[in-house]
Amino acid sequence: MKTLNVVSPTGCATCGHKLCARKVQLFSAMNDTQLNTILTLIERKHYKKGDIILRQGEDFNRLFIINSGGIKASIFGEDGREQILYILNEGDSIGELSLLKQETTHYDLIATKPSHLCTIPKESFDEFLRTNPEMMFAILESAHERISSLERLVSAISSPDADIRLKFLIRQLSEQIGKVTSRGIELTLTLTREDMANFVGVTRETVSRKLSALSADGLIELKDQKTLLILSPDYFDL
Repeated sequence: MKTLNVVSPTGCATCGHKLCARKVQLFSAMNDTQLNTILTLIERKHYKKGDIILRQGEDFNRLFIINSGGIKASIFGEDGREQILYILNEGDSIGELSLLKQETTHYDLIATKPSHLCTIPKESFDEFLRTNPEMMFAILESAHERISSLERLVSAISSPDADIRLKFLIRQLSEQIGKVTSRGIELTLTLTREDMANFVGVTRETVSRKLSALSADGLIELKDQKTLLILSPDYFDL
């Protein structure tokens, strides 16, 4: 893969941040000319930790690319209890399906830490597709991947077994932010125990107990509150 003219060793010269749009699966097959065009469509946005990026019921009319930071997609029950659906980190994206068809969002998007996002409005992307219709196939492929991921997510969070939901979360984080070391896969967590509990659907104390049990069984090592080492990655396959 050859280097783009718009990308310097320290990041994208267009947005000034670290993210290259080629990291996004939807854009990975684009040639340099197409990708340079995509970069001209990007609108940059910055959010503080806790900011609501998109509220449930609002129009989901753009693609969000996480340049730096992290976001979560959450729904809230009538009792106010949070259920986290997605946890997204640097290089992840959400909203590919909104480029196919604008609809309202079914969850809140919330910044989990200070975040820089690159966004592409559907209206601008529609113009791009009119001159690059072959990209529709890439969107459909990306949509298939997103739907498959959603099916795995639904299967995990609908399980009555909290251990399965915790295994799914750890597996997801290992794929997103894991670093392979000589002893296993190291995770530097940006999530709080409360966030993990809201994903798994249990209390914070229960998450802590379950992590301690995994550590006692030699499956993980809790190096500190923010660092976790997965010693047996195969155990977390679902």
